[in-house]
Amino acid sequence: MIRLLSILALLTLSACKEELAQDTSPLPLTVEAVGHFCQMNVFEHDGPKAQAHLGGLPQMPIFFSQVRDAVAYIRLPEQTHEVLAIWVNDMGAQGATWSDPGITNWIAADAAHFVVGSRVMGGMGTPEIVPFADVIKANLFAAKNGGQVMRLTQIPDAEVLAPVVIDGDSDDADFEQRLRTLARSSGD
Repeated sequence: MIRLLSILALLTLSACKEELAQDTSPLPLTVEAVGHFCQMNVFEHDGPKAQAHLGGLPQMPIFFSQVRDAVAYIRLPEQTHEVLAIWVNDMGAQGATWSDPGITNWIAADAAHFVVGSRVMGGMGTPEIVPFADVIKANLFAAKNGGQVMRLTQIPDAEVLAPVVIDGDSDDADFEQRLRTLARSSGD
């Protein structure tokens, strides 16, 4: 009898554990969605978006104004929650455009084909990593806009974590000059 009760208890616990699995289904974009890094409404920015579902925060994903930002986020060591799922807009989906990438055409980031290093700029004015469900559509986009087609794990860290320099322009000299000026003025 004790053995039967033990088996029933284990079955009950395992059933409860299965029910506790967190739902990581993508949520539609709404006007309430703000970009995690910029804290601006994602609809204010052109290009594909992303959402990340974190452990312990069911159906409360964080949104990104650019896919590049989501890839950077999952590679940063400072995360406090386990990343359970990343969803990105399928830019090859019917009706998806740069100004309106869609609100429900999500694909899992680990299943997407990304165009990396193209000439297109994302919503935050930095080079974008453009996701597609269909590798043929990704290759066509790359042929037209430059770049290479890669899977999520193939995207180099330098594409998402390094500072962005556009057209050889760099603020480093200006930044250094401002630091020198500040150091001289604080010494008075």
